Amino acid sequence: MTGLTDTLKLTVHFAERERTDGRYLADALLDLYADRGVATSIMLRGISSFGPRNIVRSDESLSLSEDLPVVVSAVDAPGVIDAVVDEVVALTGRGLITLERARAVSGALPDLDHTVKLTVYLGRQQRAGRLAGYQAACEIFRRHGFASATTLLGVDGTVSGQRRRARFFSRNGDVPTMVAAIGTPAQAVACRDELVETLDDPLLTLERAQLCKRDGRVLERPDQTTGAMPAFQKLTVVTSEDSRYRGIAIHRALVRRLRDSRAVSGATVLRGLWGFHGDHVPHGDRMFRLGRSVPVTTIVVDTPEAISRCFAIVDELTDGHGLVLCETVPAVLAVDHENRRGDLHL
Repeated sequence: MTGLTDTLKLTVHFAERERTDGRYLADALLDLYADRGVATSIMLRGISSFGPRNIVRSDESLSLSEDLPVVVSAVDAPGVIDAVVDEVVALTGRGLITLERARAVSGALPDLDHTVKLTVYLGRQQRAGRLAGYQAACEIFRRHGFASATTLLGVDGTVSGQRRRARFFSRNGDVPTMVAAIGTPAQAVACRDELVETLDDPLLTLERAQLCKRDGRVLERPDQTTGAMPAFQKLTVVTSEDSRYRGIAIHRALVRRLRDSRAVSGATVLRGLWGFHGDHVPHGDRMFRLGRSVPVTTIVVDTPEAISRCFAIVDELTDGHGLVLCETVPAVLAVDHENRRGDLHL
């Protein structure tokens, strides 16, 4: 993956049963990415969400009829992503589409003076000695002092332009997995070569970020000076699934409070596989454990004004727990059939 320099990340949030021309939207998107040879794409299943219609989708009911949220991201050179944007919009009947810039961490990095998000894309069953590849990545990030690292397990996607989907009774070794870590530019530079050597030249991307809270302590509020051009922001809250606010899992309390307050137009919750935040050791699912300590990320994409309102709720519910990150999203399009808000022009 060392051939890439600048990249774009195209992400679509939608309900898993959303269809287009008689097919599931997720299949249509991933077939498109495979046909166009997109370097990396990954489909993540969420556990809870709500959108502009204020309908909550959650795994709490344990019902097979539940229509859970899905997030599909594609990463490649700007020319490749630009070529599929219009088709992605045409396929999406209802959903939220975002377009973000990222830098492939291959050559020399520019001087940076802000928090960064370093993302590693690798195979689900990829190994690094005795450890799973994602566990090795988290150990490297922790050793270099990163604020957090979260592994998200893909269920479908493309790797080097080839479709890779999870199947029953299969090792699913090539199905994409991503590890997103939050740290400083110096930490990113320091661990880059070790990640490349340990994980056999994975795709690494770097994005600008703002670390707002760590272990319940406010470091700074989301930046409201996003420049003259209208922009959206993405607020990401990282907690453990067994972390509680007044007896309720923090991520579930967040979804309920944000929905009831109408402070933002939506939120999506993704369950991680392995990771850490703050000074905690890397953790995940283990046998013979009554509770689940896997990392959970709650994602909100909205205007800076809405994110500012949302942060007050997030701050209250993460008192003493978790990590809160804010990023600028330069292009957002909300689609509800003929009703559209925003655009995907950078």
